[in-house]
Amino acid sequence: MSRALKKEQKLYLWDWSQLEDPGPRFENMVASHLLKAVHGWSDLGDGDFELRYLRDKEKREVDFLITDKGRPVVLIEAKLSDEKPSDALLHFRALLGGIPAIQVIRRPGVDRVGRGFRVVSAGRFLAGLL
Repeated sequence: MSRALKKEQKLYLWDWSQLEDPGPRFENMVASHLLKAVHGWSDLGDGDFELRYLRDKEKREVDFLITDKGRPVVLIEAKLSDEKPSDALLHFRALLGGIPAIQVIRRPGVDRVGRGFRVVSAGRFLAGLL
């Protein structure tokens, strides 16, 4: 991960409903649910989880990376409706040794598994977090 930027921060809002643009609003909603899950897993003693994101110098970005004790566990990308896994998601998955990669979309009724990735509706994915 020599080309990855390590010190950048990404800002999310607790009240995502205040965002007018549906893309950032959806991403913020997913972030809030993931943060709650990560804190819950850590509090329950299941590990030492953190929620991160990845971006490299070529501007490839994945919205979320969940780590346990600093080790990558799963990559998660939030999209409104795109069922094709993002190139950045697949790039970072390969770079991190093939960890699970999930693209969460707002469209209901989707749950598709491909080679090394899953595309799933937000309702189904978020319901299974805790």
